[in-house]
Amino acid sequence: MTGSAPPAPDAASATVPLDDFGPASIAPPWRHRSLLTAAELSRGEALRLLDAAESFFEVSRRSVRKVPALRGKTLLNVFFEASTRTRTSFELAGKRLSMDVVNLSGSSSSTTKGETLLDTIKTLEAMRPDLVVIRHAASGAAEYVARSSGVAVINGGDGTHEHPTQALLDAFTIRKHKGALEGLTVAICGDILHSRVARSNAALLSTLGARVRFAAPHTLLPPHAEVLGVEVHDRLEPALEGADVVMMLRVQRERLSGVFLPTMREYSRTFGLSKARLALAKPDAIVMHPGPMNRGVEISPEVADGAQSVILDQVEAGVAVRMAVLYTYAAEQAG
Repeated sequence: MTGSAPPAPDAASATVPLDDFGPASIAPPWRHRSLLTAAELSRGEALRLLDAAESFFEVSRRSVRKVPALRGKTLLNVFFEASTRTRTSFELAGKRLSMDVVNLSGSSSSTTKGETLLDTIKTLEAMRPDLVVIRHAASGAAEYVARSSGVAVINGGDGTHEHPTQALLDAFTIRKHKGALEGLTVAICGDILHSRVARSNAALLSTLGARVRFAAPHTLLPPHAEVLGVEVHDRLEPALEGADVVMMLRVQRERLSGVFLPTMREYSRTFGLSKARLALAKPDAIVMHPGPMNRGVEISPEVADGAQSVILDQVEAGVAVRMAVLYTYAAEQAG
């Protein structure tokens, strides 16, 4: 698919060239110690990360998918919630940058013995890691760890709050297919109430010039969602009309603590993305999903596997984008 050419990067955006020894130094100096939210990134900073990811994307397609850019650096992946895509792509990203990577799950940590999250992090901090990626069920956990310790933190998803690297990889995927984000209409549909992905994307995509729409049943919309700078719909069809990008979200049943929906069948009937509903979007619209998918609930198999789907492109982009994030934030620690 084609689109208008991306605009020239602004002063804060700098393409990161790669040579045989890894990326060249990024300048000017990066102003963030940790990546906690997508909202904290300026347009220039977001573009800088996306431009760096373009170079790392090429690394991931080489026969030898490794550069020595962060040799001698240590990455800790600390995941208190289940993850396939985020944890694996951070691990691959670290290893492709030649980092030493250690994975720790909540079920194997001493929190199961009564240790607090902060004591766990302080213990890990004493081992001198360079970066810590954390995923936790509590909203605000990543910020709490960053403020209460000396470690540099990458938020891998905190409760229903934010998932900044997912928003970055989604923006990267959209840019790959559309050429630019300015002026695009992005419909984010499904369980908005419990979605950290929706919040991060609303912030980042708006910063990059896209028009964002939310669509969900009333019971799955956060109160005052308009303050996020998005259009809000309680029906799927109006949100899809003329959309350039359709992003579907699953119903997060693990976070439901009441009666939000009559049945999953009813939800699929009224909010599932079928081929007929997709026809309301632009003919060249792309279909996205952060995963995991509930096939036959929020998205039909024929759409998920169809020609307009870029879901697996998102997965591939995740490694390159997280390489860019690790490299950029590790460079900040070195500075």
